[in-house]
Amino acid sequence: MKKFLAIALVLVMVLSLGACSKKGGDASNGLSVCLASEPQSIDPALNSAVDGATMLAHLFSGLAKWAQDKDGKLQIVPDAATELPEGVKNADGTVTYTYTLRDGLTWSDGKAVTANDFVFAWNRAAGTELAADYGYMFEVIDGYSKIWESKDSGKKDADGNPIPEYINPDAKLNVVAKDDKTLVVTLASSVAYWNELLAFPTYYPVREDVVSNESWATDPKTYVCNGPYTMTEWKHNSVITLTKNEKFYDAKNVTMEAIHFYLSDDSNNMLTNFKNGSWQLIDDVPTNEIETLKKDYPNEFVVAGQIGTYYVCWNINEQILPADSKLTGTDAEKAKEEIRNAVALLLDRNYIAEKIGQAGQIPASSFVAMGMTNPDGTQFYETAGHSKEFKGYYNVAADSFESNFNAAVETLKKYYDYKDGKFTNFPTLTYLYNTGEGHKAIGEYLQSALAAVGITMNLENQEWNTFLETRKNGDYSIARNGWVADYNDPICFLDMWVTGSGNNDVQFGKGAHAGVKLYNLDLTKFGYDVNVKNGTWAETYDVLISTIKSCEDNDKRYEMMHMAEDMLMETGCIVPLYFYTDIYMIDDSVKGFFSNPLGYKYFMHCTVEKTK
Repeated sequence: MKKFLAIALVLVMVLSLGACSKKGGDASNGLSVCLASEPQSIDPALNSAVDGATMLAHLFSGLAKWAQDKDGKLQIVPDAATELPEGVKNADGTVTYTYTLRDGLTWSDGKAVTANDFVFAWNRAAGTELAADYGYMFEVIDGYSKIWESKDSGKKDADGNPIPEYINPDAKLNVVAKDDKTLVVTLASSVAYWNELLAFPTYYPVREDVVSNESWATDPKTYVCNGPYTMTEWKHNSVITLTKNEKFYDAKNVTMEAIHFYLSDDSNNMLTNFKNGSWQLIDDVPTNEIETLKKDYPNEFVVAGQIGTYYVCWNINEQILPADSKLTGTDAEKAKEEIRNAVALLLDRNYIAEKIGQAGQIPASSFVAMGMTNPDGTQFYETAGHSKEFKGYYNVAADSFESNFNAAVETLKKYYDYKDGKFTNFPTLTYLYNTGEGHKAIGEYLQSALAAVGITMNLENQEWNTFLETRKNGDYSIARNGWVADYNDPICFLDMWVTGSGNNDVQFGKGAHAGVKLYNLDLTKFGYDVNVKNGTWAETYDVLISTIKSCEDNDKRYEMMHMAEDMLMETGCIVPLYFYTDIYMIDDSVKGFFSNPLGYKYFMHCTVEKTK
């Protein structure tokens, strides 16, 4: 974690140090901020977005949390737990942790928080019934694999995916409430990033009687939480108001009385409200205003380090071969891989970062983001790929675009008719993105870049919640995507692509792709009896990720994680564009604010200095 945080903090910067300031804020009515539009969910088990995670970090108290020390450095510290103990290694290789809850922990309705609330919440999030997007994050806990052990039921859903029959319906995680204040957790093996998982929203507690009402997380009247704030108002598509929870164990150190999360994805609207003093923080700005904002608001326009990757993803089941192609089976799948990787070379990542991003974004040559390190401290992305000429999977040097472009054209000529510099029979594509000026600008660039070689790509934008659902369901051909680290380990970029993951938007192992036998996995050199040739995604990638999570040899783990990224990138379905920076504007009257490298923003310790 120390290496992770060091890199992240080095990245944090404020663009210039001038003295232009608008009027200060007013703390009398709380802090007004805008992160995004209506959240998809603020149920800890169901949220999968950074904006929702920020709200949850204010509403709930897990065993651990992110905090700043007296020097401003970020760290994981105990929250609902009195301490974060060392695990005890058992004879069977499992590791047991015993947590003691603080005295006086209560829910917002006054009932006591118990160890069993954690047991229930974790099993709920990890279980087959809820099928939470982040349920796979509990894979490290003993018992998870038994929960998901299944056989083919012989039935298929509407999309043609096999419906599994889970053979251990009563299986649970090896998490036990010894008493009301003692939680005993047994991991399948040692996990280096375990404490960071405990700070992740999916690991927050919820109460069984509360969540039995399926709509509990949509209305302040039914929303019960245990964190620094309670939800007191939700005007849907307008504002969510959080009010200081006086029952919170550390309420005396919560300085901000209320936080108003205004809901908008209109960056121009955000900027207007920031300029007129209505909102003290906005998490997006119009792309065409960036250069002016750097100049006019040097203390308030912020570019912070963020460990994440902005990328384009293909639906792996999308038909992109010409209509008259004779290729079938694995030959067709291999061709599609080659085509997608060629299309990726048609894109000028430096132009996207410098002309559209304009905020210090780094052209991406890999999926696992800058900031993730190898055991020796080197950057994971710098040791990705197999080229001796460049780092990663693409040459993103400014002078490489022409050669990349020419190579891409030559590859595509193998599959499509080419005349007068244009491909004439490439199927029409549709690019799906969520509403936002920056996303639109990138979509328009992609459209023009492909049009230059005769590929037609239409643009379709959707409101945030609709967009997430559409992408998740695989109802798209190409889509905008992005991923920010969930914790300090490259696996958080890799395990999302297992077949059963709720974040597997590419649809690896789903639909028609479930039966594709194209992939190889040889782990014999690591001491495992695994050597699969021409296997399915589930037989190879899923097995690889599971092996990584159970491996206690760090050097082997990292080598296998590079293998996993190799598999992903070979499909061509994931097209990295740039490594994120976190762009936001914050009124310089606001003090005590901090954010973490995951993109979460923390307002509970803020104050607002009034100006004369």
